[in-house]
Amino acid sequence: MAEFVGRPFFSCRNCRNPVALADDILSRKFRVKSGPAYMFTNATNVVIARAQDRELLTGAFSVADIYCSNCHEGMGWKYVRAYDPKQKYKEGRFIIDLSKILKEY
Repeated sequence: MAEFVGRPFFSCRNCRNPVALADDILSRKFRVKSGPAYMFTNATNVVIARAQDRELLTGAFSVADIYCSNCHEGMGWKYVRAYDPKQKYKEGRFIIDLSKILKEY
């Protein structure tokens, strides 16, 4: 929790568990089924499920769903592997659905 003190962050909308620092946003241009999402370099206080291959809008990936570690609400996913070399920059990054998080200060 110390890393969040005095810095803007995002928390789980359901239980207010801190999940990502605002400083870790890489892109605000992502989409999930329910609407807009952000790409983060890191996420904390999340559980990472087993990776699965999925066909997404930008190609084939191995992704792992992520869940709030406190209330188990689905938050988005982590890119584990990109099969297209042009998409490799996404590997290790987190996509978090904006409808699942709140910005806090």
